[in-house]
Formats: sequence, structure tokens, C-alpha cells
Amino acid sequence: MRMGTSYKQHPGLAENWDAIVVGSGIGGMAVAATLSKLAGKRVLVLERHYTAGGFTHTFRRPGYGWDVGIHYVGGVSHPRAMGRRLFDFLTDGQLDWADMGEVYDRIILGDKSYDFVKGEENFRAKMHEYFPSDRDAIDRYLELVQATAKKASLFFAEKAVPQLVSRLVGGVMRRPAVKEATRTTREVLEQLTSNQELIGVLTGQFGDYGLVPAESSFLMHSMLVTHYFKGAAYPVGGSSRIAETILPVIEASGGEVLTNAEVARIVIEKGKAVGVEMEDGRVLRAPTIVSNAGVLNTFGKLVPEEVAAEAGWRDKAMKVGNSIAHLSLYVGLKGTTEELGLEKTNLWIYPDHRHEENFAAFQRDIEAPLPVVYLSFPSAKDPDFDRRYPGRSTIEAITLGPYAPFARWEETKWKKRGAEYDALKQRMSERLLARVYEHAPATRGRVEIAELSTPLSTRNFAAHEGGAIYGLSHSPERFQARWLKPRTPIQGLYLTGSDVVTAGLMGALMGGMTCSSAVLNGNVLSQVLKRDAQTLRPGGSASAPA
Repeated sequence: MRMGTSYKQHPGLAENWDAIVVGSGIGGMAVAATLSKLAGKRVLVLERHYTAGGFTHTFRRPGYGWDVGIHYVGGVSHPRAMGRRLFDFLTDGQLDWADMGEVYDRIILGDKSYDFVKGEENFRAKMHEYFPSDRDAIDRYLELVQATAKKASLFFAEKAVPQLVSRLVGGVMRRPAVKEATRTTREVLEQLTSNQELIGVLTGQFGDYGLVPAESSFLMHSMLVTHYFKGAAYPVGGSSRIAETILPVIEASGGEVLTNAEVARIVIEKGKAVGVEMEDGRVLRAPTIVSNAGVLNTFGKLVPEEVAAEAGWRDKAMKVGNSIAHLSLYVGLKGTTEELGLEKTNLWIYPDHRHEENFAAFQRDIEAPLPVVYLSFPSAKDPDFDRRYPGRSTIEAITLGPYAPFARWEETKWKKRGAEYDALKQRMSERLLARVYEHAPATRGRVEIAELSTPLSTRNFAAHEGGAIYGLSHSPERFQARWLKPRTPIQGLYLTGSDVVTAGLMGALMGGMTCSSAVLNGNVLSQVLKRDAQTLRPGGSASAPA
């Protein structure tokens, strides 16, 4: 199902809007829905892809569908959880979630496996069971990640306050989290324990933000880990339901979401953003322009060069650097989840605990052993999957890796990159598929489709240079960048999405809430959370986990 209306099929499109959003990822859709719902604004969302949703859209082949970016979500399993209440607000309560059960992640280091279980105390007990000699270190770790994650709220709230307020109290708001934000994850953990196996397990989810422990900010690590302490869930009906349920909220105030809508540049007049110019030369105007295209794209492609140079944000962003690229094998299988013995639990498969060494070897040579393989089983997680795709199942096998081996083909066209490129894809597909067979042996002989996306796919479809999947790198340097806020040096131009807060669905969503606060000059998050979530559902009852 394609979400949105094609720009090319909309000749009567209005020229003037209250706000224009470039990009329909969750950060852009969240801003559009919030401005619509809280302020009654007519918002136009422009998406270059054929469907709305960004990394929440669904990739389809005959008889199958895969969610390209959503594999699990924390903070939504309970009706009163913050994430759930935000999504209920954005969707008028029309988005349902299926709880993934007790074990949401399994970390596999060589021939050993470690379950990440729902509930902080359950998690603690499980880690104590695995590492009885490190009980004190585990307790100190859990105390530290919880304390660090709590400090993050003021750190990110500072991004939305007016410039004058930021100058007066911004440092005070940021200070509690700065120490942890500017230390690496490995640095912090090695002060707690010398057990490298334990460190390898506790950092086993780092693929969710794409930076090895020696390079990632401990603040990012803490937010990610605590995000799942109360369990994980999956959108019923697949991730495309996210955009599908937000779109009517945008349209309710006269807004529109257009696809196949390529923005050529942001129009700047007298130092102010006043509209966008489309690829066909048409100019659409609004006093508020919001970019969900990321800092590098916004100031490297959309803002006129001389204006971008004066702002200096692209140069600053390049010093932070892009996140990592990835390869994803979309596997379609004949047979139901039950027949193939597939579970909801995600698998993080590593050769051993030496994450940095393994990734460095793969960065140097893509033929080296895979440093990680992440297996996700969407058909097992979604209770509606069998209705949509009866008698079938799906798996996604993902590894993180370098862009460089694929760069030589970046000027070639999709599906026409040549025999050498196809041979490289085939080798990588076979290596990923081998992991599928190893950990889900009943799938052997049942594969009907195995299609690989490469970093070039991300570059082509999402316009992310270097195939970056998480925006700017989540390094300590990123969290020292006080300039990285929704308000830009250009009046009327705002940023939303993962570059504003952090990676992931909830990170990009919070980027949307932060941007909305900046646009409306108020605390949008507080306004939303003060609402009674039960009023957001028809009939006055909040949805329960499916």
C-alpha cells in the first residue's frame, strides 16, 4: 500500500501553506501532525520517494512484504507509556502494538547466547545468572545507565528553548548529562569491569545506533538500553501503519502528504526561508519550512550555497561525520512462522566479544568475517501478518559495513550496475543467508525470495550520502555540538528527525516533538502528555497490547 498522493497527479495544488515539511520520515510526519492538531495549521509534506513514511515504509514483492527500518520499538507496550501516548496523539489512537514477549533480544557471541529480558529487575537477575562473579559491576552498570538516561531529558529539552533562554540557562540544562555524553561507552564500562565478555554482551545492541563501544557516546548507549527495559513491541499491520494512521491527522486541518515530490532547493529571501522550489520549477510558499532531510542534505543540497556557507552548519556536521552504512537481505519463505519455528526474538550474532577489532577488519576488507549479523523475524512479531500473507514468512538479515566497496558504482543506475556489482551482492547474500540457515535451520529449502539492499540502495532511495542509516554519528563529538538544534541560523527554517535528537524511531519522533516545540514556542511534549490518552481512542478506551 502506497501512502500519500503523487505530486505529479496533483495539478491543482495550492501555492501557499502555513508550513512545508521536506521529507516524510517519522520526524517530518510528527511535526506535520503536531502543527495540524495543536495549532490547526495547513501543512504540506513533500516526499521524493513513491510512498510516504521514510524508514517506516514497507518494501513489497509479490506475496511478501518487509518493513525496511522498523524491527522493534520500546516504550509503547503499556497504554500509559510515554512513547505509546505520543503515538496515540499523532494517530488519534489508531495504531496498535503487539508485545514481543519476555525475550526481545538475544546476544550471541560465538557459541554462547545471552537473553535480554523484559523488566529491569528481570534483566538484572538474568545478567547475574550469566556472570555471577560480576554482580556488583552489573548493579553499578544498571544504576549508571538509568541515571544517565534520566539526565538526557533536560539535555535535549534545551534544544527547543528560544535562543535567549538557551544563552541564560542552556549550560545548566545540559550540564548534568555532559560528562556521560562526552565519554565513550567502552571507557565507562571498563571502569566498572575488566570482564570483556560481559562488556561484549552489555554492548550487544550497539548496532541500533551503529557505532562500536570505543567510539559511541555513553549517553546514546544508556538511552538505547533503557528504552527496552520495559519490553519491546511491533506495529500491528507492519510499520507502514505508522504513516497510514498519521496521514489523516495531517489532512484533518487541510494538510496534504505528496509523494514523488522532489524539492530542488529551499527558497531564501532577505535571509528568511519562505518556500521551496520543486524540481519542475514550481515554487510553493510558507512562513515555516521544516527539513527532515538531515543536516548534511539540508545545508549541502537544499539551501543555496552562499547562504549555507555563511551558516556554516554543513562544515560543522562534516566534523561530526556520518553514521555507518548497512546491507539488508530480505528473505521470503514458503511456510508459516509456526511451521518454520521462527520466534519474535531478535538475534544479534557476533564472532566474539571483540566488537572493535571485528568491525575494523570488515571495514578494511569486506571479504573478512561478518562482524555482526542481525536477524529479525517480522512475520513472527506481527499478529496481522498471516492475514496479509497467508502461508508465508519473512526474515531480515542485516550487517553493518563500509560504504567504500560500493562507491565505485554510485553513478550507475539501479538494477544496471553491472556483473561485478551483481557478483558482490550475490556473495554477500549467500553469507547472510548462511547465518539464517544456521540459526533457523527449518528455513533451508523454503526460500522463495532473497533480495539484498546495499549502501547504494540507501543512498538512492533515502538520499543519504555514504548510505548512512542513522544520520550523524552518535559519537561524543555529536553530543558536544550545541549548535545542533531545530532552529537554524536561517529565520523560518527548522530541522527535525534523528539529527535533532538521536537515531531510531523514537529518537526521530522526539526530534519531531522538539522541532514542533521550537516552531510553536512552547513545550509540545508537556502539552501532549497532559492530555488524557484514553480520550484519544474512539469509545474512550486506550488500546491494549495485541
